[in-house]
Amino acid sequence: MHCSSSNGFRITSSALKQAYKKAQKLNLKVKGVLVTNPSNPLGITMTRTELNHLIDFAIEKNIHIISDEIYSGTVFDPPKFVSVMEVVNERTNSVNNIRNRIHIIYSLSKDLGVPGFRVGMIYSNNEMVVDAATKMSSFGLVSSQTQHLVANVLKDKKFTFNYIEETQRRLKRRMEMLVCGLRNAGIQCLKSNAGLFCWVDMRHLLSSATFEAEKKLWMMILCHVGLNISPGSSCHCSEPGWFRVCFANMSEATLKVAMRRMKAFIDSTVSVVNENGCTYEQSVNAERESIAKWVNWYASLIFYFVHFHFQSIDYIQIIAGVMNIDFQKYVTSRNHVDLWKCYY
Repeated sequence: MHCSSSNGFRITSSALKQAYKKAQKLNLKVKGVLVTNPSNPLGITMTRTELNHLIDFAIEKNIHIISDEIYSGTVFDPPKFVSVMEVVNERTNSVNNIRNRIHIIYSLSKDLGVPGFRVGMIYSNNEMVVDAATKMSSFGLVSSQTQHLVANVLKDKKFTFNYIEETQRRLKRRMEMLVCGLRNAGIQCLKSNAGLFCWVDMRHLLSSATFEAEKKLWMMILCHVGLNISPGSSCHCSEPGWFRVCFANMSEATLKVAMRRMKAFIDSTVSVVNENGCTYEQSVNAERESIAKWVNWYASLIFYFVHFHFQSIDYIQIIAGVMNIDFQKYVTSRNHVDLWKCYY
Protein backbone atom coordinates (compact mmCIF):
# COMPACT_ATOMS: atom_id res chain seq x y z
CA MET A 1 0.00 0.00 0.00
CA HIS A 2 1.45 3.36 -1.06
CA CYS A 3 0.69 6.47 0.97
CA SER A 4 1.36 10.06 -0.10
CA SER A 5 3.37 12.91 1.42
CA SER A 6 0.45 15.21 0.56
CA ASN A 7 -1.38 13.99 3.71
CA GLY A 8 1.65 13.06 5.82
CA PHE A 9 1.70 9.46 4.56
CA ARG A 10 -1.53 8.65 6.40
CA ILE A 11 -3.55 5.54 5.58
CA THR A 12 -6.73 6.27 3.65
CA SER A 13 -9.60 4.13 2.47
CA SER A 14 -8.76 4.90 -1.16
CA ALA A 15 -5.13 3.81 -0.68
CA LEU A 16 -6.30 0.47 0.74
CA LYS A 17 -8.68 -0.12 -2.15
CA GLN A 18 -6.07 0.86 -4.72
CA ALA A 19 -3.54 -1.59 -3.25
CA TYR A 20 -6.18 -4.34 -3.26
CA LYS A 21 -7.01 -3.73 -6.93
CA LYS A 22 -3.32 -3.77 -7.85
CA ALA A 23 -2.89 -7.12 -6.11
CA GLN A 24 -5.86 -8.54 -8.01
CA LYS A 25 -4.35 -7.45 -11.34
CA LEU A 26 -1.21 -9.37 -10.37
CA ASN A 27 -3.34 -12.44 -9.58
CA LEU A 28 -2.42 -12.22 -5.90
CA LYS A 29 -4.88 -13.40 -3.27
CA VAL A 30 -4.88 -10.88 -0.42
CA LYS A 31 -5.30 -12.59 2.93
CA GLY A 32 -4.43 -9.76 5.28
CA VAL A 33 -2.99 -6.31 5.93
CA LEU A 34 0.25 -5.91 7.87
CA VAL A 35 0.86 -2.56 9.59
CA THR A 36 3.42 -1.21 12.04
CA ASN A 37 2.00 1.04 14.75
CA PRO A 38 3.83 3.27 15.62
CA SER A 39 5.08 3.38 12.08
CA ASN A 40 8.50 2.32 10.90
CA PRO A 41 9.91 4.31 9.07
CA LEU A 42 7.59 7.31 9.63
CA GLY A 43 7.91 7.52 13.42
CA ILE A 44 4.22 8.39 13.92
CA THR A 45 1.31 6.73 15.71
CA MET A 46 -1.77 5.70 13.77
CA THR A 47 -4.94 7.67 14.44
CA ARG A 48 -8.29 6.17 15.35
CA THR A 49 -9.52 7.21 11.91
CA GLU A 50 -6.80 5.19 10.21
CA LEU A 51 -7.43 2.18 12.43
CA ASN A 52 -11.15 2.33 11.64
CA HIS A 53 -10.30 2.42 7.92
CA LEU A 54 -8.28 -0.76 8.41
CA ILE A 55 -11.03 -2.50 10.36
CA ASP A 56 -13.73 -1.54 7.84
CA PHE A 57 -11.53 -2.74 4.99
CA ALA A 58 -10.80 -6.06 6.71
CA ILE A 59 -14.50 -6.62 7.36
CA GLU A 60 -15.43 -5.76 3.77
CA LYS A 61 -12.80 -8.06 2.23
CA ASN A 62 -13.00 -10.74 4.93
CA ILE A 63 -9.24 -10.63 5.56
CA HIS A 64 -6.91 -10.47 8.57
CA ILE A 65 -5.10 -7.56 10.23
CA ILE A 66 -1.61 -8.10 11.63
CA SER A 67 -0.49 -5.18 13.77
CA ASP A 68 3.20 -4.93 14.70
CA GLU A 69 3.22 -2.82 17.88
CA ILE A 70 6.88 -3.25 18.77
CA TYR A 71 7.42 0.54 19.12
CA SER A 72 4.34 1.15 21.29
CA GLY A 73 6.42 2.14 24.33
CA THR A 74 8.51 4.71 22.45
CA VAL A 75 5.73 7.31 22.06
CA PHE A 76 7.18 10.56 23.46
CA ASP A 77 4.62 13.13 22.22
CA PRO A 78 0.85 13.27 21.63
CA PRO A 79 -1.22 11.74 20.21
CA LYS A 80 -0.82 8.73 22.44
CA PHE A 81 -0.55 5.18 21.16
CA VAL A 82 -3.83 3.39 20.40
CA SER A 83 -3.87 -0.33 19.66
CA VAL A 84 -6.08 -1.68 16.91
CA MET A 85 -7.70 -3.96 19.48
CA GLU A 86 -8.78 -0.94 21.54
CA VAL A 87 -10.62 0.47 18.55
CA VAL A 88 -12.28 -2.87 17.85
CA ASN A 89 -13.48 -3.12 21.44
CA GLU A 90 -14.96 0.38 21.20
CA ARG A 91 -17.09 -0.57 18.20
CA THR A 92 -20.53 -2.02 18.75
CA ASN A 93 -21.31 -2.79 15.11
CA SER A 94 -18.34 -5.05 14.30
CA VAL A 95 -19.44 -8.06 12.30
CA ASN A 96 -17.89 -11.09 10.64
CA ASN A 97 -16.12 -12.06 13.84
CA ILE A 98 -13.38 -9.51 13.13
CA ARG A 99 -11.77 -10.06 16.54
CA ASN A 100 -10.67 -13.51 15.46
CA ARG A 101 -8.91 -11.98 12.46
CA ILE A 102 -6.84 -9.37 14.31
CA HIS A 103 -3.40 -10.43 15.53
CA ILE A 104 -0.91 -8.29 17.46
CA ILE A 105 2.82 -8.96 17.65
CA TYR A 106 5.18 -7.37 20.14
CA SER A 107 8.75 -7.67 21.44
CA LEU A 108 10.87 -6.29 24.26
CA SER A 109 13.66 -5.43 21.82
CA LYS A 110 12.76 -1.74 21.30
CA ASP A 111 10.94 -0.61 24.43
CA LEU A 112 13.38 -2.20 26.88
CA GLY A 113 16.40 -2.11 24.58
CA VAL A 114 17.14 -5.83 24.83
CA PRO A 115 17.15 -7.18 21.25
CA GLY A 116 19.58 -9.91 22.26
CA PHE A 117 17.02 -11.48 24.58
CA ARG A 118 14.87 -12.49 21.56
CA VAL A 119 11.68 -12.22 23.61
CA GLY A 120 8.45 -11.58 21.74
CA MET A 121 4.78 -12.48 21.76
CA ILE A 122 1.66 -12.89 19.65
CA TYR A 123 -1.74 -11.76 20.91
CA SER A 124 -4.68 -13.27 19.08
CA ASN A 125 -8.21 -14.51 19.74
CA ASN A 126 -7.84 -17.04 16.94
CA GLU A 127 -7.23 -20.51 18.39
CA MET A 128 -5.72 -21.77 15.14
CA VAL A 129 -3.14 -18.95 15.11
CA VAL A 130 -2.29 -19.46 18.78
CA ASP A 131 -1.90 -23.24 18.32
CA ALA A 132 0.38 -22.74 15.29
CA ALA A 133 2.47 -20.14 17.14
CA THR A 134 2.80 -22.42 20.16
CA LYS A 135 4.13 -25.25 18.01
CA MET A 136 6.50 -22.93 16.11
CA SER A 137 7.89 -21.57 19.39
CA SER A 138 9.57 -24.92 19.95
CA PHE A 139 12.14 -23.91 17.33
CA GLY A 140 13.01 -20.65 19.09
CA LEU A 141 12.63 -21.15 22.80
CA VAL A 142 13.71 -18.43 25.22
CA SER A 143 16.29 -19.77 27.67
CA SER A 144 15.30 -20.40 31.28
CA GLN A 145 17.84 -17.83 32.47
CA THR A 146 16.40 -15.16 30.19
CA GLN A 147 12.84 -15.97 31.25
CA HIS A 148 13.82 -15.65 34.91
CA LEU A 149 15.55 -12.30 34.34
CA VAL A 150 12.70 -10.86 32.24
CA ALA A 151 10.06 -12.01 34.73
CA ASN A 152 11.87 -10.26 37.58
CA VAL A 153 12.27 -7.07 35.56
CA LEU A 154 8.63 -6.90 34.44
CA LYS A 155 7.14 -7.64 37.85
CA ASP A 156 8.89 -4.55 39.22
CA LYS A 157 6.19 -2.13 38.05
CA LYS A 158 7.90 0.97 39.45
CA PHE A 159 11.18 0.22 37.68
CA THR A 160 9.45 -0.61 34.39
CA PHE A 161 7.39 2.60 34.47
CA ASN A 162 10.42 4.78 35.27
CA TYR A 163 12.51 3.02 32.63
CA ILE A 164 9.95 3.57 29.87
CA GLU A 165 9.38 7.17 30.96
CA GLU A 166 13.11 7.95 30.91
CA THR A 167 13.51 6.26 27.53
CA GLN A 168 10.73 8.40 26.09
CA ARG A 169 12.32 11.55 27.51
CA ARG A 170 15.69 10.74 25.97
CA LEU A 171 14.16 9.79 22.62
CA LYS A 172 12.34 13.11 22.48
CA ARG A 173 15.54 15.02 23.18
CA ARG A 174 17.45 13.12 20.50
CA MET A 175 14.66 13.64 18.00
CA GLU A 176 14.66 17.39 18.69
CA MET A 177 18.43 17.53 18.25
CA LEU A 178 18.18 15.74 14.92
CA VAL A 179 15.31 17.86 13.61
CA CYS A 180 17.02 21.09 14.71
CA GLY A 181 20.34 20.07 13.17
CA LEU A 182 18.75 19.12 9.86
CA ARG A 183 16.63 22.29 9.84
CA ASN A 184 19.82 24.35 10.17
CA ALA A 185 21.06 22.54 7.07
CA GLY A 186 17.86 23.36 5.17
CA ILE A 187 16.30 19.91 5.52
CA GLN A 188 12.76 19.29 6.81
CA CYS A 189 11.39 16.22 8.59
CA LEU A 190 7.95 14.69 8.87
CA LYS A 191 6.59 15.60 12.32
CA SER A 192 7.08 12.48 14.43
CA ASN A 193 6.06 11.46 17.93
CA ALA A 194 7.41 7.92 18.34
CA GLY A 195 10.07 5.45 17.28
CA LEU A 196 13.84 5.60 17.04
CA PHE A 197 14.03 7.50 13.72
CA CYS A 198 12.77 10.39 11.63
CA TRP A 199 11.39 10.47 8.10
CA VAL A 200 13.53 13.09 6.36
CA ASP A 201 12.67 15.03 3.20
CA MET A 202 15.67 15.45 0.87
CA ARG A 203 13.75 15.75 -2.38
CA HIS A 204 15.24 19.19 -3.05
CA LEU A 205 18.74 17.65 -3.09
CA LEU A 206 18.01 15.18 -5.90
CA SER A 207 19.43 15.87 -9.34
CA SER A 208 16.14 14.51 -10.72
CA ALA A 209 12.90 13.17 -9.27
CA THR A 210 13.94 9.52 -9.72
CA PHE A 211 14.98 6.64 -7.50
CA GLU A 212 18.27 6.50 -9.38
CA ALA A 213 19.00 10.05 -8.21
CA GLU A 214 17.95 9.03 -4.69
CA LYS A 215 20.46 6.17 -4.77
CA LYS A 216 23.23 8.54 -5.94
CA LEU A 217 22.48 10.94 -3.09
CA TRP A 218 22.50 8.06 -0.61
CA MET A 219 25.91 6.91 -1.90
CA MET A 220 27.32 10.43 -1.64
CA ILE A 221 26.15 10.73 1.98
CA LEU A 222 27.52 7.28 2.78
CA CYS A 223 30.91 7.73 1.12
CA HIS A 224 31.62 11.43 1.65
CA VAL A 225 29.77 12.27 4.85
CA GLY A 226 30.29 8.92 6.56
CA LEU A 227 26.65 8.50 7.56
CA ASN A 228 24.54 5.47 6.70
CA ILE A 229 20.88 6.44 6.34
CA SER A 230 18.13 4.43 4.70
CA PRO A 231 16.80 5.59 1.31
CA GLY A 232 13.02 5.64 1.00
CA SER A 233 13.10 3.07 -1.79
CA SER A 234 14.40 0.48 0.69
CA CYS A 235 11.23 1.14 2.71
CA HIS A 236 9.02 0.85 -0.42
CA CYS A 237 8.27 4.58 -0.51
CA SER A 238 6.63 5.58 -3.78
CA GLU A 239 8.17 9.08 -3.78
CA PRO A 240 11.94 9.44 -4.33
CA GLY A 241 13.87 11.70 -1.98
CA TRP A 242 12.70 10.55 1.44
CA PHE A 243 15.17 8.97 3.89
CA ARG A 244 14.92 7.26 7.27
CA VAL A 245 17.47 8.62 9.75
CA CYS A 246 17.97 6.82 13.08
CA PHE A 247 18.91 8.90 16.11
CA ALA A 248 18.75 6.44 19.01
CA ASN A 249 21.83 4.34 18.23
CA MET A 250 24.44 7.00 19.05
CA SER A 251 25.49 9.37 21.82
CA GLU A 252 24.50 13.03 21.83
CA ALA A 253 28.11 13.96 21.03
CA THR A 254 28.10 11.67 18.00
CA LEU A 255 24.76 13.08 16.85
CA LYS A 256 26.19 16.61 17.00
CA VAL A 257 29.14 15.51 14.85
CA ALA A 258 26.73 13.90 12.37
CA MET A 259 24.72 17.13 12.10
CA ARG A 260 27.87 19.20 11.50
CA ARG A 261 28.88 16.81 8.72
CA MET A 262 25.44 16.98 7.15
CA LYS A 263 25.43 20.78 7.16
CA ALA A 264 28.89 20.91 5.60
CA PHE A 265 27.76 18.44 2.96
CA ILE A 266 24.57 20.35 2.15
CA ASP A 267 26.47 23.63 1.93
CA SER A 268 28.77 22.04 -0.66
CA THR A 269 25.97 20.47 -2.72
CA VAL A 270 23.93 23.57 -3.47
CA SER A 271 23.05 23.80 -7.14
CA VAL A 272 25.62 26.46 -7.98
CA VAL A 273 28.95 25.94 -9.69
CA ASN A 274 32.06 26.18 -7.58
CA GLU A 275 35.07 28.33 -8.30
CA ASN A 276 36.34 25.78 -10.83
CA GLY A 277 33.09 25.94 -12.78
CA CYS A 278 32.04 22.42 -11.74
CA THR A 279 29.17 21.11 -9.69
CA TYR A 280 29.95 19.16 -6.53
CA GLU A 281 29.25 15.83 -8.22
CA GLN A 282 31.60 16.74 -11.08
CA SER A 283 34.29 17.71 -8.57
CA VAL A 284 33.86 14.36 -6.79
CA ASN A 285 34.20 12.48 -10.07
CA ALA A 286 37.35 14.44 -10.93
CA GLU A 287 38.78 13.63 -7.52
CA ARG A 288 38.03 9.94 -8.03
CA GLU A 289 39.76 9.97 -11.43
CA SER A 290 42.80 11.63 -9.91
CA ILE A 291 43.00 9.03 -7.14
CA ALA A 292 42.53 6.21 -9.66
CA LYS A 293 45.43 7.51 -11.79
CA TRP A 294 47.66 7.71 -8.72
CA VAL A 295 46.75 4.14 -7.72
CA ASN A 296 47.47 2.88 -11.24
CA TRP A 297 50.84 4.64 -11.30
CA TYR A 298 51.80 3.27 -7.89
CA ALA A 299 50.71 -0.24 -8.91
CA SER A 300 52.94 -0.08 -11.98
CA LEU A 301 55.94 0.78 -9.80
CA ILE A 302 55.25 -2.29 -7.63
CA PHE A 303 55.09 -4.51 -10.72
CA TYR A 304 58.38 -3.35 -12.15
CA PHE A 305 60.14 -3.33 -8.79
CA VAL A 306 59.19 -6.97 -8.25
CA HIS A 307 60.10 -7.91 -11.82
CA PHE A 308 63.60 -6.41 -11.82
CA HIS A 309 64.51 -7.42 -8.28
CA PHE A 310 63.16 -10.97 -8.27
CA GLN A 311 63.35 -11.72 -12.02
CA SER A 312 60.10 -13.67 -11.80
CA ILE A 313 56.89 -12.89 -13.62
CA ASP A 314 55.04 -15.16 -11.16
CA TYR A 315 55.33 -12.58 -8.40
CA ILE A 316 53.81 -9.91 -10.61
CA GLN A 317 50.89 -12.17 -11.52
CA ILE A 318 50.27 -12.88 -7.83
CA ILE A 319 50.23 -9.17 -6.97
CA ALA A 320 47.98 -8.41 -9.93
CA GLY A 321 45.54 -11.05 -8.75
CA VAL A 322 45.49 -9.73 -5.20
CA MET A 323 44.97 -6.13 -6.37
CA ASN A 324 42.34 -7.21 -8.93
CA ILE A 325 44.28 -5.60 -11.78
CA ASP A 326 44.47 -6.64 -15.43
CA PHE A 327 47.92 -8.24 -15.58
CA GLN A 328 48.43 -8.00 -19.35
CA LYS A 329 47.27 -4.39 -19.46
CA TYR A 330 49.79 -3.23 -16.87
CA VAL A 331 52.75 -5.33 -17.97
CA THR A 332 52.56 -4.50 -21.66
CA SER A 333 51.59 -0.82 -21.31
CA ARG A 334 54.26 1.50 -22.73
CA ASN A 335 53.06 4.32 -20.47
CA HIS A 336 53.88 2.34 -17.36
CA VAL A 337 57.38 1.60 -18.66
CA ASP A 338 57.90 5.34 -19.03
CA LEU A 339 56.58 5.89 -15.51
CA TRP A 340 59.08 3.35 -14.21
CA LYS A 341 61.97 5.12 -15.97
CA CYS A 342 60.90 8.43 -14.48
CA TYR A 343 60.72 6.87 -11.03
CA TYR A 344 64.19 5.35 -11.11
